[in-house]
Amino acid sequence: MTSVPWSTHGVELRPDSVIKRFRRESRGEPEREWRALTLLARYAPGLAPTPQSADLAAEEPVVVMSRLPGEPLRGEPLGHQQLKALATAASELYAAVPADVLATVPVRPGQQHQLIAQIRTWVPQARERVSGEVGEAMECGLDWLARSGMEQVSRPDVPMVFGPGDGNLANYLWDGTRVRVVDFEDSGVSDRPFELAEITEHLASWVGPPLDVEAFLGLFALTGAERARLTECRRLLALVWLFLLFFDDPEHPRSPPGTAERQAARLFKLLC
Repeated sequence: MTSVPWSTHGVELRPDSVIKRFRRESRGEPEREWRALTLLARYAPGLAPTPQSADLAAEEPVVVMSRLPGEPLRGEPLGHQQLKALATAASELYAAVPADVLATVPVRPGQQHQLIAQIRTWVPQARERVSGEVGEAMECGLDWLARSGMEQVSRPDVPMVFGPGDGNLANYLWDGTRVRVVDFEDSGVSDRPFELAEITEHLASWVGPPLDVEAFLGLFALTGAERARLTECRRLLALVWLFLLFFDDPEHPRSPPGTAERQAARLFKLLC
């Protein structure tokens, strides 16, 4: 999941451009960013920043793009017009890349099997320290995961799309008329249910003014298979976020007190 709360790059904002400088130990992020920008400039111009230049071979890779107008949707109450614009932007993004071109794009990182493998590495350490409602929610989530069959599915039975790989509402910019999208360092082949779950379950969608999840999801014409997968993806991502919040450094917390307990309650609700 791209929404892990630590930075992989630095950003320099200029009046007409944005410069992203990636760390030396980057793991394909600059290449994915540049690929996404060039694809979207060709197939969905205006939806994302226009690519200007890149030095992907540098010791600290650099990607330069145009600067988009608008303010991030994160931290703002979203009215119907903004919700509709957000759904329109997401739909346009998912459908932007033609199937024959999409077939040449790698699968985005942080898909379900990577997340499940990460959860398995977290479990022993978490069980040594966790208690209370957070511990109960973790165990319920792990019980569900063991029964879900998600570990055995090699590829979901839904159409593949181009996914941005990050559900943080800070990456969706509202200019008063439309929503545009930034940050593609974890982009690649995905599916609509997984990408929608990235948005609805991201911390940014409920810490602060909450996203109206039902109204937002109601703007997408999902198939029965997509609806079923969406439920499972939301549960998986909610479980991942519970672990991330549990492991938050108490000396330097990134989230308000009680956020892990609130996430436990969210996971319980999704599992019911």
